[in-house]
Amino acid sequence: HRDLHSFPTRRSSDLTKANLSNANLANADLSETYMNSANLSHANLAKADLSQSTLPGANFREANLAGANLSMANLKGADLTGANATGTVFAMTSLVDANLTRADLTGAILIGSDLRNAILQDTKFCKTTMPDKSVNDSGCLK
Repeated sequence: HRDLHSFPTRRSSDLTKANLSNANLANADLSETYMNSANLSHANLAKADLSQSTLPGANFREANLAGANLSMANLKGADLTGANATGTVFAMTSLVDANLTRADLTGAILIGSDLRNAILQDTKFCKTTMPDKSVNDSGCLK
């Protein structure tokens, strides 16, 4: 596992096509970062700040995004298959063409986000605030 302490991160970095799979980036400030087509599969991004970052085509498969801030980020075409996005903030985020298959969006905030053509197969919605501010509880256990 790569750890944040051995990887230089700072605001406005260019990490285009970086391989950060399995990296521990919990609580990292990656706001305004360019991460086009970066590999963040299985990475720990819990409570990380990725606001206003550019992440089109990024791979977040099975990543831990719990409590992360992805407000105003560009996730066009990103792969979030199986990602843990519980409590994640996606306010005003572009998720156009993103793959959210089996992603857990329990408690996530999607206010103002663009989900056009997003793949939402088996996506878990529970206490999820949708783009129109409605709350989706369709995936909550009864």
